[in-house]
Amino acid sequence: MSREPKGYVPLSRSEYDTLKHQLSKLLFTEHAPVIIPGEAILGIEAVAAGISAPGRTILNVVTGPYGSLFGKWLERGGATVAQVAVPFDEVITAEAILAAIKKHKPCALSFVQAEVVTGGSNPAREILKIARDFDLITVMDSVSAVGGEALPVDEWGVDFAAIGAQKALAGPNGVSAVSVSLRGWEFLESNPHAPRNSILSLLDLKPDGNGTAPVRVPPNIPALEARALISALTLVEEEGLERVIRRHELAAASAIAGIRALGLVPWQKDSRFYSTLTTTVRISGKPGLLIDQPVGIVAPGDGELFGQLLRINHFGANACRPSVEEAVRTLARLLSQEPEHAIAAVSQVWGDEVDR
Repeated sequence: MSREPKGYVPLSRSEYDTLKHQLSKLLFTEHAPVIIPGEAILGIEAVAAGISAPGRTILNVVTGPYGSLFGKWLERGGATVAQVAVPFDEVITAEAILAAIKKHKPCALSFVQAEVVTGGSNPAREILKIARDFDLITVMDSVSAVGGEALPVDEWGVDFAAIGAQKALAGPNGVSAVSVSLRGWEFLESNPHAPRNSILSLLDLKPDGNGTAPVRVPPNIPALEARALISALTLVEEEGLERVIRRHELAAASAIAGIRALGLVPWQKDSRFYSTLTTTVRISGKPGLLIDQPVGIVAPGDGELFGQLLRINHFGANACRPSVEEAVRTLARLLSQEPEHAIAAVSQVWGDEVDR
């Protein structure tokens, strides 16, 4: 009995259209995001390469390591980078943004929406409102925030929003997207230094302006990862985006309650700006917390933050009570404490809400 050989099947046109529709719906935008054939850092670097040029001053906010990296990419492209930075246990304030804009008079503003490395979440809505008041092009790294926080791209007037699926969306990291507004495309096209015929070229991926569908699916989109992203976004739609965000909010609030019950202090100073994706724990004076490898969803700090904080990575499938409870048990064990009182604090936050 003969059998047809099975192997790689290219992404179909129907699958490609489904993915574009899902991404547009996720971001509340009328404009189909550009699908990036790789991890989200590729899309972020492509934005930097596309908008930077000599003669352009871009205000770049640094509240974590990715903001710093983005600024270096802008400088590489010849832009004058006006940097506004805060310690990594803080987020930027709207007042600091306003003052920097008045001082440097930039044409664009870039910042990270949610910092999973530091556990802080910048006040995106307020920042974008100020940027619109000054008619600035806006760039937002929302790789971690999407699915864990609100991200209505059109309503907020975001010109470039880079997203990934491997955090709150519980999807793959081998394909990502960049949402680009009409103003964003004009800003790219007005830059003679924007890459072309390059993996960093967003202009090469621009949809046809007259609405005509492409003749074929771009061949560089990884089919397996694209299908995995379709599956992940389908699960988000079935659960409901509001519910997904609510799970992340509860996970963050319960993690904070749990660590405080253990006598620990959040790394981020201002409770108004805790990330819904990760809870970061200050480990000064707690030698038992000096781990060098992840234990479940409890992980050591990255880079320069190693030895200063621990992260509870309660995003995606781990934005649930059992995962937070297990993380709190891990911390209690590292501190040689009994966990029951901290687990009770976690449960109290969740109340009668049911996990997915």
